[in-house]
Amino acid sequence: MPSRYTIDVERKLVVTTGWGRVTFAELLAHQEQLAGDPHFDPEFNQLVDATAVTGLEVSVEEARRIVSRKMFSTTSRRAFLGSGLSVVAVGRLMKAFAHVAKGREQISVFHERDAALKWLGLISIPQGTLETSDERS
Repeated sequence: MPSRYTIDVERKLVVTTGWGRVTFAELLAHQEQLAGDPHFDPEFNQLVDATAVTGLEVSVEEARRIVSRKMFSTTSRRAFLGSGLSVVAVGRLMKAFAHVAKGREQISVFHERDAALKWLGLISIPQGTLETSDERS
């Protein structure tokens, strides 16, 4: 699966990094794995780094299904970082679905990592947390 996550308990942060083409089935599998992780806390914030994602094979209805699963608290901040137009568009679609389905869920979409980190109340994150696809061999 072209994704991984790191849970930074000290910073109360889940960092999800994706790369390549990502499918609906892979997104569901990622959610299941994260939900089953004993270190996961739904009160944590999340940074989704999709800057290396080249495409999302997710329909509008599948995006709605992903968002309808309550993984994080409504007090959690979830920053979606993307660079490609289609990736950012799906991020914004998911943000809209989350707002309609859950009310006050705090999701924001960013093009710049520094802006996403600032919104999450962070200056930086540990080295290696956001690695490039070249480092995943």
